[in-house]
Parts: sequence; structure tokens; C-alpha cells
Amino acid sequence: MIHVYFGDGKGKTTAATGLAIRAAGNNMKVMFVQFLKTEGTGERSILNALDRVTVSNCPLELKFTYDMDEHEKQQTAAMYRSIFDRSAAITLSERYDMIVLDEVFDIINEGMLAEASVFEFIRNAPNNIEIVMTGHNPPQRFIDAADYVTEFKKIKHPYDRGIQGRIGIEY
Repeated sequence: MIHVYFGDGKGKTTAATGLAIRAAGNNMKVMFVQFLKTEGTGERSILNALDRVTVSNCPLELKFTYDMDEHEKQQTAAMYRSIFDRSAAITLSERYDMIVLDEVFDIINEGMLAEASVFEFIRNAPNNIEIVMTGHNPPQRFIDAADYVTEFKKIKHPYDRGIQGRIGIEY
């Protein structure tokens, strides 16, 4: 089954993390891939502690895409293509039960990962793999292909009042 969690509200990664933990708790093997995140996000430490979860590498530091120059964007895109290709291949060859592609729609929308590559992966993956994708503004064909689609809508958020993300809550 294909899961899509998207929108401007808080909770997409949290929902995907919860689903990964639930799957691992039921003896499912999970590949958890994050884009636009660093090694310092809180969910990574708990996921890394679970035997049945493999967490992809992330950079130690990463600028927001709007702060990157063109060269930095190209380097970041190459890194993300490599992470995606390697994670997808491992998921298929080592018979994972679930793959989470956290923030995948954002890197597609930034032009850092080809939409066609991700779509080809989800369309050709064996039926027994749960595919979970998160981010903002998913291309319509992902929504159409999905079995579960949940939109997170922000009504109110402390960031609107100038309060920065807080450790343990936003990351």
C-alpha cells in the first residue's frame, strides 16, 4: 500500500515515524529515509535504536534550500539522488516490509530528485512493501496512486508568532 502524508501542518514526519515504530514493533523490517533533515533530529535516535529499522544517512549540517547557492543545491541534489537510489535498492534486495521517504515531495519540488524516478519506484515495488511518503505539495499522480492520503492543514502554529522550532517538538 502507498501512504501519502502532506500539507502545511505539523505532524507529517511524526505520523510516518509512528507508523515505522508500529511496523517494527510487529516484526516488520523498515527502511527510514529522510531528506532535508540532519542527523540531529530527535526521531533518528529512537529509530536507530530499533533492531528492525534501518535509518539512512543524513548530513550533520544542512542549509535550508532557500539559503543555498546553485552549486550547493547541485551538491545536495547529487547526495539525495544517491541516498534514494541506495535506499530503494536495499529495500528491494533485502526484502524490507516498509520504506518511509520523509520530505520526498519537497526535494522533488525543489528539482533535487526526479519525480519520475520516485514514481517508477513506487509503481514497480512489490505489492507487499508499504511505501510512506511525506512533504508539501505532492504531484497529483502520487495522490492518485496512493491507497492512503492524509492532508495536514495548519490552523495555528507558534512559528507564525516568530517562535522558532523547539527541540523535541518540531525536530
